[in-house]
Amino acid sequence: MVAAVLSGFLLALAAPGVVRLARGASGWLLALLPAALTAYFVRYLGPVAAGRAVAVSYPWAPDLGVSLSFYLDGLSLLFAFLICGIGALVVVYAGRYLYGHPHLGRFYVYLLAFMASMLGLVLAGNVLTMFIFWELTSLTSFLLIGFEHEREAARAAALQALLVTGAGGLALLAGLVLLGQVGGSLEFPALLNGGRAIQSHPLYLPILLLILAGAFTKSAQFPFHFWLPGAMEAPTPVSAYLHSATMVKAGVYLLARLSPILGGSDAWHYLVVGAGAATMLLGALVALWQRDLKRILAYSTVSTLGALVLLLGLDTVLSVKAAMLFLLAHALYKGALFLVAGAVDHETGTRDVTRLGGLARAMPLTAVAAGLAALSMAGLPPMLGFINKELLYEAKLQAPRAAALVTGAGVLANVFLVAVAGIVGLAPFFRRRADLPKKPHEAPPAMLLGPLLLAGMGLSCGLFPEVIANSLLSAAVSAVRAEATTVELKLWHGINTVFALSVLTLAAGAGVYAARGVIRRAGPLADAVGRWGPQRWYTLLLAGLNGLARAQTRLLQNGYLRVYLMVIIVTTVGMAGSALLLRGGLSGPIGDLSDVRPYEGIIAVLILAAALMAVLTPSRLAAAAALSVIGYGVAIIYMLFSAPDLAMTQFAVETLTVILFVLVVYRLPRFAPFSGRRARVRDALLALLAGALMTALVLTATAVPRQSHLASYFAENSWTRAQGRNVVNVILVDFRALDTLGEITVLSVAAIGVYALLRLRLEGPAEVERRPPEGTCRLGEDV
Repeated sequence: MVAAVLSGFLLALAAPGVVRLARGASGWLLALLPAALTAYFVRYLGPVAAGRAVAVSYPWAPDLGVSLSFYLDGLSLLFAFLICGIGALVVVYAGRYLYGHPHLGRFYVYLLAFMASMLGLVLAGNVLTMFIFWELTSLTSFLLIGFEHEREAARAAALQALLVTGAGGLALLAGLVLLGQVGGSLEFPALLNGGRAIQSHPLYLPILLLILAGAFTKSAQFPFHFWLPGAMEAPTPVSAYLHSATMVKAGVYLLARLSPILGGSDAWHYLVVGAGAATMLLGALVALWQRDLKRILAYSTVSTLGALVLLLGLDTVLSVKAAMLFLLAHALYKGALFLVAGAVDHETGTRDVTRLGGLARAMPLTAVAAGLAALSMAGLPPMLGFINKELLYEAKLQAPRAAALVTGAGVLANVFLVAVAGIVGLAPFFRRRADLPKKPHEAPPAMLLGPLLLAGMGLSCGLFPEVIANSLLSAAVSAVRAEATTVELKLWHGINTVFALSVLTLAAGAGVYAARGVIRRAGPLADAVGRWGPQRWYTLLLAGLNGLARAQTRLLQNGYLRVYLMVIIVTTVGMAGSALLLRGGLSGPIGDLSDVRPYEGIIAVLILAAALMAVLTPSRLAAAAALSVIGYGVAIIYMLFSAPDLAMTQFAVETLTVILFVLVVYRLPRFAPFSGRRARVRDALLALLAGALMTALVLTATAVPRQSHLASYFAENSWTRAQGRNVVNVILVDFRALDTLGEITVLSVAAIGVYALLRLRLEGPAEVERRPPEGTCRLGEDV
């Protein structure tokens, strides 16, 4: 399984080269890997259906309990088939849809990296491993949504998706860490065995809320649903893959995976069912007054995601069966419809449903795929969607709480979705012919394979449902329920309450479809109301955040070195000083001064006097000399305390510094009173506070008994392990060699920067006329 995940990342790196070499056949070649992975996972159908999960683990950070673990059971196997199977079709489709695009290779890098990330997410056996792949899907989807980055709308949609799902990811991380602490393990198999104990813990509700925040943002649940329709700015292959079959169902996967651990409580029921019901109704209703094919499909996907979340919130055996079947059926018909929408746009030049019509004659195969997918979406026999709708109603009728309300909401949402199915799958092909921007013709084979195969699978699975029920769905339901469960599916269940609800849904849906023009005319009013919804609050929040960032930048990053130093000093003094005072750091003895020798005191007084002279003298050379006295005084202290190597280094540095000052400062004018009296008093107080803090820290630190094992370790191993007798030098060049290398690198980069600035100054760049306020000196200006 590790190879299956890593192979996607490796192929992503090779994709640009494949595109350059294979050109038009690149999609077919790159699709070989996801197709091979689909065949690879077929070999696990037997063991998983028999109830045997497959787990592999590699130590990663064992001290933290983190392993690179992978866990394959019925739930992850179902998602693996969707990811790899539909992924192969989308890769083929994209090769033709984006044929000739100058950045096709880059697109495949993003797409294949996303596929590998999504596969790693559903196969992860460790919660932190899963979170890493979770975030990788957010990053790669950001790149895919913003693929056409020259358009502002695409950039804004990508940023919106990243911010919403990223914020949810932060909450999810906190919830997973707490879950690992409470459950005593970060491994899914161990956590699944302790679900009831976790629910009785006081931290159960915070864990639930944090994890639900991550799942709801990822799967576009109300009030976080708005990012998904905006993500339709992505190319159609991205919409078909990420926003119908994979990424948006990551939150559903998380809820299903953690259902045995967190599910069954009242909090779980009301939060999950409530969010799912609201999302289901809102998405289905808003889809009706959209005009763009992809946005219609996006809002209907939002509705479907709400229905899936609702079913998992009910947490019954029947609702989980309905959820797993719905997961598969939706991926088949919605993936086909998205690909059909792309083909229609590609061949006609528009996705506006009010302009589309009469395409069945020009695009007969596309019409067949669209028709089959629409029939499955509407829930007509003999499609898999019909069986799915029957099971949905049966599960909702047997809901443990408010069954009538839940069923009514489900019927109403399905009525709207029946109309949506007609709008996207039938009207563009069978209504009267319309004037189009381009003369339509049939899509090429690479763009027909995906929709025809997915729609055909919806038909074949509807005719022979026992094939998927016995081999795949039973294992998936067993994994979610954490107990052996058998799924039995039949195309015909007889005439009963469920069948009556299905007939009512189709009849009402046909009526809504007939009145679609009237409903669409109400769209502007609905849009006006929707402007004050979650999308509006997101816009206001983002604008406020940017405004705060600009204000903070003007305050803190204003170009004045004096302000930077003041902010650093005040922050350090405030934080460290308050910690010393509040935690009693100054309450005890702060050092023993009785053993200070007279000559040590004389040196200290000399250093203080030199520091005072450096501050008060009007002469630059005198100030430089005073600074050198401070440095030499510190070097003498090193010698007195048996550190001759440090003293020699200090002497060398101070001597070089004095020479540099003497060579430079004679070119500069004398000190002038650039700051007023008030500013000098302020600066003096800040300097005294900083000095007092450092004095207090040093005295407090020296008063604490030290029990360091490092000193003895370095002394014992400097010669035996590093072949050096000077312990300090050995520490710098051996034990902490990487630190020293980093410091050298920083100094080298700084030197290069200084050299570049000097060259720029010598070449006479145009100076920007921007004078600082009177009495101040801007960073980088001559005094």
